[in-house]
Amino acid sequence: MGMITIVGLGPGRGAHLTREAWTIFESVSEVWLRTAHHPTVAALPSHLTLNAFDEVYEWAEDFQQVYETISGRILTLGRRPEGVIYGVPGHPLVGESTVQRILEMAYKEEIDVRVVEGLSFIGPVLTALQIDALAGLQIYDALALAAHYHPPLNPDCPTLLGQLYSEALAADVKLALMNQYPDDHPVTLVHAAGTIDQRIIPLPLYAIDRRSETGCLDHLTTLYVPSLPGVTSFEGFQETIAHLRAPEGCPWDREQTHESLRQGLLEETYEVIAAIDDEDLTALQEELGDLLLQVVLQTQIATEEGTFKMRDVIAGIDAKLKRRHPHVWGGRAVNRTSEVLQRWEQLKQEERGSGRSALEGVPRALPALQQADTYSRRASRVGFDWPHVNGVADKVREEIAEVEAADTQAEREAEVGDLLFAVVNWARWLSVEPETALRKANARFARRFHAMERMLEERGADMVQLTIDELEALWQEAKRKTE
Repeated sequence: MGMITIVGLGPGRGAHLTREAWTIFESVSEVWLRTAHHPTVAALPSHLTLNAFDEVYEWAEDFQQVYETISGRILTLGRRPEGVIYGVPGHPLVGESTVQRILEMAYKEEIDVRVVEGLSFIGPVLTALQIDALAGLQIYDALALAAHYHPPLNPDCPTLLGQLYSEALAADVKLALMNQYPDDHPVTLVHAAGTIDQRIIPLPLYAIDRRSETGCLDHLTTLYVPSLPGVTSFEGFQETIAHLRAPEGCPWDREQTHESLRQGLLEETYEVIAAIDDEDLTALQEELGDLLLQVVLQTQIATEEGTFKMRDVIAGIDAKLKRRHPHVWGGRAVNRTSEVLQRWEQLKQEERGSGRSALEGVPRALPALQQADTYSRRASRVGFDWPHVNGVADKVREEIAEVEAADTQAEREAEVGDLLFAVVNWARWLSVEPETALRKANARFARRFHAMERMLEERGADMVQLTIDELEALWQEAKRKTE
């Protein structure tokens, strides 16, 4: 059985080849290269027969096929008595997918693999930017990041994105990064770090895919993304809350329990809703922060008690979302929102198990109107519903008649409750969220009533002295003025 020797070619200068690598190249007659399009290739000993896999990139359908094809061929060559020398850019274990695949396959076939280290692109990039890798530097492959909708990065730490090889890739990377960073966040492109062709180009994030500002992007291009100022990451905020709960933190925060924070959590939730109702996005940003504080503080208390950690909270909701969206993370197809909701309820029922109610899990602390709406929706998703909206409207009229026919206070209370529930059900059929509708109605009433009070004050009149007809006229005037 032969042997596979994987040699790192360094970042692009012959001077960066290690002595071990040079000794190997001098002692053999043939080398296989993942790509011949690398500056170091020109500096290799002249007696070598060089074979490259560049043609695979031309006909393969995707990178996965490229990696599988090259890895398979190297394994075949490695089985020869003389083995194979395989040269890859940089360090063999930095951004080299074929190397990882070769290591896995060779281990299964019990083929020996020797990895000869090389200087990766990271060292010259650090030198070019004059930054310290141990200061929280994150390293990611640009192609892998481009596959994300949200970048898997901590914005409190700087990042290097390697192999930003084209404008098309840069455009995808830019869109992913802009989900976290400002459009004009200052970044730096480093071309051909450590070679005579090295270029350093500072520019705003939004411009990284513009040829006029970047020159030509290629496989030797790295993007440096500095950290955002202040604390902007989830992890950084968790550190802030943990500090508040620490012995040297805040006495008030240290005293809090799950129960003591209950009212604050409820109030912050309502303040978020109020900001949404007011269409005040500035307030919404602030109130969501206050609500997030409640979530992280509750989780920090649980962490200290050994009950659960934030990783458990996130893992649980992430798994639940993916489990309940098989049309996104699975093979199930849906065409309409109604199908999504029906499937959602089926999945929840499967999770609850047989014999458990479809209404289970509706919080008892919900406002009554919202609770009624939730019950109504849950029941409809398992088929307990009117066949047409006319039946719902008739039910409302029926409940009004029953309220009018009630004789005792207990009967009136029960019938008014039934009427309210029927109205909530009707709102669902009309695609109206009843809690929101009533809140807006409350706000309109308060606005118009305040306008009436101002008009009466300006006219020196007293509301209690006016007749019902005068009040109605004043109300209509207030409505016109507040529209």
